[in-house]
Amino acid sequence: MTPSRRSAVDPFRAMDVLAEANRMIARGEKVLSLAVGQPAASAPKAAIAAARAMLDHGRIAYTDALGRADLRERIAQHYEARYGQAVEPSRIMVTTGSSAGFNLAFLAAFDPGDRIAIAAPGYPAYRNILKALGLVPVEIPVGPETDYVFTAGHLAAAHEAEPVAGVLVASPANPTGTVTPPEELRRLVSYADRNGIRFVSDEIYHGLTYNGRETTALGFSEHPIVVNSFSKYYCMTGWRIGWLVLPPELVRAAERIGQSLYISAPEMSQVAARAVFDATDELESIRAGYVRNRDLLNRRLPALGFREIAPLDGAFYAYAGIPEGWSGSTQFSRAILEACHVAITPGTDFDLLRGERFVRLSYACDHASLEEALDRMERLLRS
Repeated sequence: MTPSRRSAVDPFRAMDVLAEANRMIARGEKVLSLAVGQPAASAPKAAIAAARAMLDHGRIAYTDALGRADLRERIAQHYEARYGQAVEPSRIMVTTGSSAGFNLAFLAAFDPGDRIAIAAPGYPAYRNILKALGLVPVEIPVGPETDYVFTAGHLAAAHEAEPVAGVLVASPANPTGTVTPPEELRRLVSYADRNGIRFVSDEIYHGLTYNGRETTALGFSEHPIVVNSFSKYYCMTGWRIGWLVLPPELVRAAERIGQSLYISAPEMSQVAARAVFDATDELESIRAGYVRNRDLLNRRLPALGFREIAPLDGAFYAYAGIPEGWSGSTQFSRAILEACHVAITPGTDFDLLRGERFVRLSYACDHASLEEALDRMERLLRS
């Protein structure tokens, strides 16, 4: 008896790197991790206080599959306040992190064999989830010629070559940190609507842009599926809580699937998530730390020999070509971990064809740790 064919997905190498770093830490070695997209900051005080009060209450239960009504209403208020966009709470589904959100979105919107366009480089879980669900990822190369932005031209060329049923666009993007300009996002959504292509908008890094404010796909149509999360800007990774904004025709479909797959997102996390909307000052202070880290990387990465650095416009990643003299990013990342005790992620996670030339560095850590990590790398690269 053998594993299913659908389980034959690539490993998520960032998690493999983290596992090796944790083994080194367990041996007493001081490892600095720039490998995983996880804020070093703890959840805001308001979220922790709400969770503590929930624990004191003593009963944490199932909720509706769509989530607690008070959280869904609060998310709807967020769209009005941040984007000037009216969203009915009935279209919002609370999920067990954005990971469950992608599962539910893909299951509700697509059938086995459907082709879904995604950018390369891109978040590897897109490709792996699509494959595990029997869907076909269509990876479309993006590069410096468009500042790593996936454009309507990319989508049109792919669709005209062989039709796609859906497209997933992330802005800000992982691993490149690029932000899709509003007019380009409008063109993407309009092309998808005109051609019957389901548009999925990954907006989990909203709140983390550094050259102007990001735009939601909901500003251009009610047809996109929006995936968002409390993990990144809101610093609640381990709480496993996120949300979907669904077009009206997919709400009941996603609810039915969610009832069987997940029952509901964790109630305590839902209560904490509602409270985190009141932690703006604390969250903006954390964001200011990312800006400082970003400025440091913009200065030092070129000096260390990194090349073809993607614009650090959003999220908290630098995607950069490795210095000359290395055979590839796998060898380079292994050497950095072993010699410098700094964990970074090989680019092969994000781009199967060109990724061996690149690495991703997360700057969601504290500033002192980032400085020390760069100093350690400099000693190796300048030796």
